[in-house]
Amino acid sequence: MISDSSAFRALQSRNYRLFVAGQLVSLIGTWMQSVAQSWLIYRLTGSAALLGLIGFAGQIPIFVLAPLGGVVADRLNRHRVLVATQSAMMVLAFALAALTLGGIVQEWHIFALATLLGIANAFDIPTRQAFLAETVKREDIVNAIALNSSMLNGARIVGPGIAGLVVAAFGEGWCFLLNALSYVAVIGALLVMHIDPPPHPSAHVSAWDSIVEGFAYSWNTKPVRALLLLLGLISVMGMPYSVLMPVIAASVLRGGPNAYGLLLSASGVGALAGATLLMFRRHVRGLGRWVAVSAVSFGISLIAFSFSRALWLSSLLLVPAGFFMMVEMAASNTLIQSMIPNRLRGRVMSVYSMMFMGMAPVGALLAGALAAPLGAARTVALGGAICVAGGVLFGVGLPSLRGPARELILAQQLAAGSPAEEVTPLQE
Repeated sequence: MISDSSAFRALQSRNYRLFVAGQLVSLIGTWMQSVAQSWLIYRLTGSAALLGLIGFAGQIPIFVLAPLGGVVADRLNRHRVLVATQSAMMVLAFALAALTLGGIVQEWHIFALATLLGIANAFDIPTRQAFLAETVKREDIVNAIALNSSMLNGARIVGPGIAGLVVAAFGEGWCFLLNALSYVAVIGALLVMHIDPPPHPSAHVSAWDSIVEGFAYSWNTKPVRALLLLLGLISVMGMPYSVLMPVIAASVLRGGPNAYGLLLSASGVGALAGATLLMFRRHVRGLGRWVAVSAVSFGISLIAFSFSRALWLSSLLLVPAGFFMMVEMAASNTLIQSMIPNRLRGRVMSVYSMMFMGMAPVGALLAGALAAPLGAARTVALGGAICVAGGVLFGVGLPSLRGPARELILAQQLAAGSPAEEVTPLQE
């Protein structure tokens, strides 16, 4: 029996258990496809710039279309939207597998399918983030987000390792096929859930006005704006280290697909540890300070990683990088979800998606362009230094964010019918 004080208390919800189980299987497949796709494009072209372009093609649709995805999440049944988006992703994975296993895959196929996958993600990510709150009680949202992050990073550890072995033994196509089959788990889990969705507002205003309302709330709400801006900075300057990983594995560390998978898995180990740490928190008190410290520490870890020329040392240094990246991301997610009203949840989380994943293609493109004149290692170091500066600036601004954040969280607790707690989310 799971107690209310357990680190796994969100699993008391049947719907949440189904959600986590289905996502775990699917995300292992997603990481396998991500690793295999990057390795395939690098094997076909040998170009670091094209690695940046493929990342750009896969994620720029999120930046462009996520606001519309947020409107869909706030107006339609989120449960049904997720079934549709996950089904579309399964079809795309089968298509890439067929092309690769058939020996006819070309660079433009990969770019086209990556772009279509990005379009599906633009609707899936904000809907999935908002739907998470419908699967648990409000007081368990902090734990649910941490558990969800642990699940994601468990897949991040397992997926790249399996992908490295499968690519080395059988080729990239089998990774794509296994990913396509993995969607059966998440679609099946969604179909057997029993969801009583909260009422959604009628479409009495235009989609454009709804998008503007979501952006206006995100920008005018000072604590939310600060968290989103820091997240965007890290996505542009810090996260592209993963885009350059095939170059670092092959050119800097003189390894192959197994080395590439090992590096990603090492980062995943650290990220899983960070998510596990958050699982034991029952409240948001002090998470703002965690965000600032984690951003600075993530940047320092990337700088140290950029100087390594040994596979074992590089793998070791990616553990703290993954840890601090996950703490910064998950703590920001938790704080934002705790401050926003449900009627705006989809739209605000679409802005979160733009900052977390939508800005990543800009970073991928920038990293690919800088890697040619500077080299992959120096590009990673530059990004790390800018992450340190961003974390310091956020930390300096913390005192002015504490009061507004506390008022927002208390307001949402009262709106949900929960007893108001004394919270000071942006300080220890």
